[in-house]
Amino acid sequence: MHRVIKFIFAIIAFFIVTYLIIFFPIPSLLVVGSVMLIVGIYDISQKKHTILRNFPIIGHFRYLFEEISPEIHQYFVESDVDGKPLSRNQRSYVYARAKLQNNTHPFGTEHDLQREKMEWTTHSIFPSKRLEDAPRVNIGGANCSKPYEASLFNISAMSYGSLSKNAIMALNKGAKAGGFYHNTGEGSVSNYHLMGGDIVYQVGTAYFGCRDKEGNFSEEKFKETALRDEVKMIELKLSQGAKPGHGGILPAQKNSKEIARIRGVEPHTDVLSPPGHTAFSSYTEMMAFIGKLRELSDGKPIGFKICIGRKNEFESICDAIKETNIYPDFITVDGAEGGTGAAPIIFSDHVGMPWENALVFVVDTLMRYNLRNEIKVITSGKIIDGFDIFKALCLGADICNSARGMMLALGCIQALECHKNTCPTGVATNNASRMRGLVVEDKWKRVKNYHGETIKDFLDLFMASGVSDLSQLNRSLIFQQRDGKEVNFADRYPEALEDSKI
Repeated sequence: MHRVIKFIFAIIAFFIVTYLIIFFPIPSLLVVGSVMLIVGIYDISQKKHTILRNFPIIGHFRYLFEEISPEIHQYFVESDVDGKPLSRNQRSYVYARAKLQNNTHPFGTEHDLQREKMEWTTHSIFPSKRLEDAPRVNIGGANCSKPYEASLFNISAMSYGSLSKNAIMALNKGAKAGGFYHNTGEGSVSNYHLMGGDIVYQVGTAYFGCRDKEGNFSEEKFKETALRDEVKMIELKLSQGAKPGHGGILPAQKNSKEIARIRGVEPHTDVLSPPGHTAFSSYTEMMAFIGKLRELSDGKPIGFKICIGRKNEFESICDAIKETNIYPDFITVDGAEGGTGAAPIIFSDHVGMPWENALVFVVDTLMRYNLRNEIKVITSGKIIDGFDIFKALCLGADICNSARGMMLALGCIQALECHKNTCPTGVATNNASRMRGLVVEDKWKRVKNYHGETIKDFLDLFMASGVSDLSQLNRSLIFQQRDGKEVNFADRYPEALEDSKI
């Protein structure tokens, strides 16, 4: 039973008991006393909970309040700017854009602009002409026969199974209406992805949707999906934020018969993706596999997703690209702070390179290897508002993806129950009663609105900065407060020059 429901029942029981004691005092006291005696005897005699043995009866209140502490903290304790992983202001930003509500803020900023790591961008007294339509980015190199024109802001990888079917349908319909792509996540393409929106088909280490009975990569099954008209690009997932080097996790309670059929696994079991790929075991073999995927998909853009770990390994990938002359069309850089429905806490907290460092490293390394002009860089990791997009593009990214922002647009309230199949908003659960609350025909419009309004915010910053072309965005436009001084990102992260590889 959900923890909030427990709390509600406890309140109802309290008022019922109070009513009975007031109007029927003697029998009520006998009943209540008897119940308390039984509970007290049980608490003293049980051996599992120290608190209950030492503090019978009243010790239960400690566990009750512990159950509902996330709600108490979110609604009554945290300020508008200090919530984690996303603040109340960030969540309110998404809700307002998704509902086309007032996008202005009264009485000035709530942030301490002098606080450590506060960031801002410069503006010009000669702003550029505001673009009516956001530029789109062409993805597809010389070996790609079916390039794709991508939006600057898209839906990051989230699998069916991790999210509900209603959530997947709403996301895809929103992507269709708004003209941006929807990354499937490693859980493969389901019927719920086929609502008309553009799809990036992600192939993970378990090869869901393109695996044989032994779990190995199947060329035939891959072609069945990759050749669909809705599939515009293919992304090979090497690792992701929150649990890089671990592999995906689908808890048994979320692994229904339908999801198991789509993925090619046994239902009602924990599904743990391998930490690494079996289709290749070296950097040159990885490039050959990328070349194979491009061939099997009839020339569609092929890229890979990575959360940076060892820097020398990414450099080895660049060496292999040069050696084999097989170029990925894009690289998706995920920060360690990326979100996921289920991850070991030690991986979320301590494994992988943070987003900002990772993006700068990848962009600069591609520059040093003279690969930057050949490969587009996509990035994800707490991309929420127009400034996040602006900053990412100034740091060197070409386009951005968002997962948690899109979940909030669907109605997510950051209940932090993604891994329990008890999501109260029907976003991250396969519970039919919870999914019922997520009405697809309403929520897809909010996804479209959030995307469109966030792009408008980006274009406003773009205009204010005085630049007129995406190529003019650079690190000198971003500042950060450090040790009481303003630090320019161009000084903090000097841009690498081409052919400067040592």
